[in-house]
Amino acid sequence: MIERIETGERASKIVKHNGVAYLSGQVGEGETIQDQVRDCLSRVDALLIKAGSSREKMLRATIWLADMSDFAGLNEIWNDWVPEGHAPARACGEAKLAREVLKVEIIVDAAYD
Repeated sequence: MIERIETGERASKIVKHNGVAYLSGQVGEGETIQDQVRDCLSRVDALLIKAGSSREKMLRATIWLADMSDFAGLNEIWNDWVPEGHAPARACGEAKLAREVLKVEIIVDAAYD
């Protein structure tokens, strides 16, 4: 069974199937990379809860940075956010994001009960 949560015209915020919750990409607000990553991860937290999951159940994270020079700033916040011993598989690359002010987008897949 496939369950779609908060489905709009083009996308769902969460799609659940076979024990995996696929979260839509999240962006954050703020001036600095650290501000945007913090806000983005708080949005990921909210979606994980809504999906019946948690940080400890993350399987994979895909992170897009508008500028790879923000990699250290991303990791500064990410490393504190991920629970010790529960780091997901992760990929990070550079991409042009949907709006010029955006510095980061994070996509997470996680197991759920």
